[in-house]
Amino acid sequence: MTMDDVLKRLREAPLPTALGQIDDAIIAAWSAEQRERAANSRILWAAALVALGLGFAGGSLSSAPAQAAPSLSPFAMTALAPSDLLDPR
Repeated sequence: MTMDDVLKRLREAPLPTALGQIDDAIIAAWSAEQRERAANSRILWAAALVALGLGFAGGSLSSAPAQAAPSLSPFAMTALAPSDLLDPR
């Protein structure tokens, strides 16, 4: 049996009945995906607003002024420099 014979038999075979309903299934799945994306987007926006509100509230409740922490850089001049540790002043 050659490839031409196989293609001829395939052309003469009747179409599956489910092939006519495939469009409806694809459109239904696409619509469900769009609804899911919209719901996820709303959830992410709500989470962002809650995080922003909590950050603002947490920053507002602090009464002490902000102070910079000492630098952790190995090249910064700090009180832990070897010359300061060995000097008995």
